[in-house]
Amino acid sequence: MAIKRGNPPGMKHVRASIYNHYVRVDQPKSLIFVSGQVARDDEGNLVGGASMLEQTRQCLRNIEKSLHAAGASLSDVVWTTVFTTDMRELKEIFAAREEFFKTHLPTSTMVEVRGFTQPELKVEIQAIAAI
Repeated sequence: MAIKRGNPPGMKHVRASIYNHYVRVDQPKSLIFVSGQVARDDEGNLVGGASMLEQTRQCLRNIEKSLHAAGASLSDVVWTTVFTTDMRELKEIFAAREEFFKTHLPTSTMVEVRGFTQPELKVEIQAIAAI
């Protein structure tokens, strides 16, 4: 299966270390949809407290664990959607993403929301992978 990641020529890309403008997947064997992951560990405990950076890291760890269980890895992710309660903390979200997505950058959408079902949660991330 071929995955092509890129950005249109001449199109400004202000966050080139975080995402690509497009990902093309030709004839995947499987698509894996990972539901929104929050900053909870295996026991359901909140990880990261009030830290957006730590909560985002835990979301990404949970995505990675789900992908491995489905036979994929973070390098197979082609799309993420990030929901956050505070866009002013973008730098922390970006810092965590850069730790997990180094070379195979997915496309991405980020949305600010009023809140989650549990008020202590600050971020939720869902993903789609192709293998």
